[in-house]
Amino acid sequence: MQKKIIECVPNFSEGRRPDVIEAIADAVRSVSGVKLLDVDPGEATNRTVMTFAGEPEPVMEAAFRAVKRASELIDMRSHKGAHPRMGATDVLPLVPVQGITLEECAQRARQLGRRIADELSIPVYAYEASAFKPERKNLAVCRQGEYEGLAARLGGEDGADFGDRSWDEAAARTGATAVGARNFLIAVNFNLNTTSTRRANAIAFDVREKGRVLRKDGELVKDAQGNPVMQPGTLPATKAIGWFIEEYGIAQVSMNITDITRTPLHVAFDEVCRAAQARGIRVTGTEIVGLVPRSVLIDAGKYFLAKQQRSCGLPEGEIVDMAVRSMGLAELGAFEPKQKVIEYMLAETAGKSLVELTARNLAYLTASESPAPGGGSVSAYIGALGAALGTMVANLSSHKAGWDARWKEFSDVAEQGQTLTDELLHLVDADTDAFNKVMEAIKMPKSTEAEKEARRVAMDKANEYAAEVPIATMQTAMKALPLLEQMAEKGNPASVSDAGVGALAIRTAVEGAGLNVKINAASIADADKRAAICGRVDQLNAQTADAVAKIMEIVNSKI
Repeated sequence: MQKKIIECVPNFSEGRRPDVIEAIADAVRSVSGVKLLDVDPGEATNRTVMTFAGEPEPVMEAAFRAVKRASELIDMRSHKGAHPRMGATDVLPLVPVQGITLEECAQRARQLGRRIADELSIPVYAYEASAFKPERKNLAVCRQGEYEGLAARLGGEDGADFGDRSWDEAAARTGATAVGARNFLIAVNFNLNTTSTRRANAIAFDVREKGRVLRKDGELVKDAQGNPVMQPGTLPATKAIGWFIEEYGIAQVSMNITDITRTPLHVAFDEVCRAAQARGIRVTGTEIVGLVPRSVLIDAGKYFLAKQQRSCGLPEGEIVDMAVRSMGLAELGAFEPKQKVIEYMLAETAGKSLVELTARNLAYLTASESPAPGGGSVSAYIGALGAALGTMVANLSSHKAGWDARWKEFSDVAEQGQTLTDELLHLVDADTDAFNKVMEAIKMPKSTEAEKEARRVAMDKANEYAAEVPIATMQTAMKALPLLEQMAEKGNPASVSDAGVGALAIRTAVEGAGLNVKINAASIADADKRAAICGRVDQLNAQTADAVAKIMEIVNSKI
């Protein structure tokens, strides 16, 4: 159900020529399904960092096109800049954002690296999670000696992982590129109610992974080799310093969280608050620099809700709002999730979906002459309302006076219900998309025998898919029935009728989706497949009827 989304953050060795930077950016924009989120050139570094995101295949294609364009426009033989670099495209990481693991990104990074080497003849070093050698997980090792040291490295033991060869004119022009995968990095500043950089630094040293130099009786403690011994901080995968910001008139702890799976943002916030309080200082707010994945704010919102013993099964907007308020994300200026969360930015460019319409407009669109949205989408929406009613009863029960000890029990149910609600809302649009695929197949040309066969295959595939989507609606809606039964039996008695209405809505959703399965399956050529699909529908309808009857018996006994 969940889309796979990755982010790509390539660094190009050009920060002074706007026409070149724009040409590389255009190469990214040329790929459908990719959103260019940020272009950040630096004149002193002579380097530009671009950020774009989307589903894996389009992002990989956009990355390849950008590397190709950079290799055509940037000549490393004349490049000078303050930042370490070894190629026209210096570094190119893939970052998991949603629905994809770091390991999957690492495999895709290797595929991309091989393609860059094979098709563009650019030597590629695999780094971070995609590294073939443990030492090459460190970018600095891959880039050792920078561009000027490549001539001695290529073609030898320290050569590239893909496209390695001896130094030649082509390599001299493009240099080498490091392609890899890493977890998402968050740059964040914690605002303090002090102007003291020294105190801010002390807090930073308390929490950052590296910690501070260990002292005993005021003297540095050294190891056997004479190196200072470090006292580690409390937060893994973090780097931090303290500084004073003239613009705001406050000191901040400025932190990079290099692996949000090891130190989530909300954990870092709470730990900085603890360290600050121990020094008589208070964290007054948080400033996120750049963009974050949706999960960062969702996880934070649920964390703070749970600390308040509140249900975590709330609509996403309320959970995000809890994160914003709890960490003071709007202290220094308005915090707009649609401009700070990667998935929301991608959704803004994807076009309006049915579920984003008002209830009135969805009803009017359904009533129009357009054949879509039709019964399948309406069934999914009714199912979403049924699951939402069960979620509502769970949320009300978790906050009921006198039931405080049971808040987690009901919160867990509400989270399940919210997930099902979201899945069914997704199926509202999926059903209309499936219908549109059938219409596209019908419109295919049929002048020749080859065209007729291609159209027949496409129509059969589209009709199968058009039957699969409402089956998914039936199965997903049915998952709400145990939840509704539990809420009818154990939930807030004042809301038992809501659980009953939810059950009736689920029955309508299941039976309505079943009708759509059967009418779409009628066009499937394979008779055995048709019979199996229709048999499955009858089975699901019977199971639903039994479950709803049981729920209604409970509801009526309590009214």
